[in-house]
Amino acid sequence: MVSKINKIISWNVNGIRAIMKKNFMEFFNDTDFDVLCLQEIKVHNDDIPDDIKQFGGLQGFNNYWNGADRKGYSGTAILTKVKPISYETKLGDDRFDLEGRIQIMEFEEFYLINTYVPNVKNDLSRLEEREEFDELMRLKVKELENKKPVVLCGDMNVAHEEIDLARPKANIGNAGFTDEERAGMSNYIESGLVDTFRYFYPDKTDEYSWWSYRGGARDRNVGWRIDYCLVSKNLKIKDAGIMQEVVGSDHCPIWVEL
Repeated sequence: MVSKINKIISWNVNGIRAIMKKNFMEFFNDTDFDVLCLQEIKVHNDDIPDDIKQFGGLQGFNNYWNGADRKGYSGTAILTKVKPISYETKLGDDRFDLEGRIQIMEFEEFYLINTYVPNVKNDLSRLEEREEFDELMRLKVKELENKKPVVLCGDMNVAHEEIDLARPKANIGNAGFTDEERAGMSNYIESGLVDTFRYFYPDKTDEYSWWSYRGGARDRNVGWRIDYCLVSKNLKIKDAGIMQEVVGSDHCPIWVEL
């Protein structure tokens, strides 16, 4: 029985039903981790199939599903070998809480937050809500850090710096690369969180976690790094990485080792 968490993986699967019909079981069985955070599971809380609800149980994982009220939309899930001390799914605003966008788990050494940050949409119609979400999340992190360090993982839906996307000049002001979204990520880091991938690989290029399905973007590696593991500065980390070789979704998994 695992008593301590070492490796955390985060992955936007773009539909748990869809990816379970692809290579997800192979990934799950062949990959070593203690916690798996999933985003955009697209299952509704009231009709999660039993095979999904019970998934991972035989392998020793505790399953926690937080679907959106709206069917086929958003949602998060955590599979963990270590049972949490406490668990909650509220940020404090129904606009986000009813979309299943957050899970908070307390473990012995830290809090884990799994999140699926709202997409501002191509017309930026949800930009103001996105900024409000970022601020609520930042305040939640600071609240939790008064007790223990925090690990914040998930699809943050923003490329922070120009190095984090293949074509920065062409995307200035576009969804995922607006000044406001980038400032939101800067606020997390300036308030004390560490971007674990950039901590170890500050100058590494061509490392992305999302690719458009259009135009063969993934084959040409025309991507964006919009998935992150952010951690409190006082939490010791060994390494972090991006699993670009793993397919099945328009995102690939990312990981951090504590």
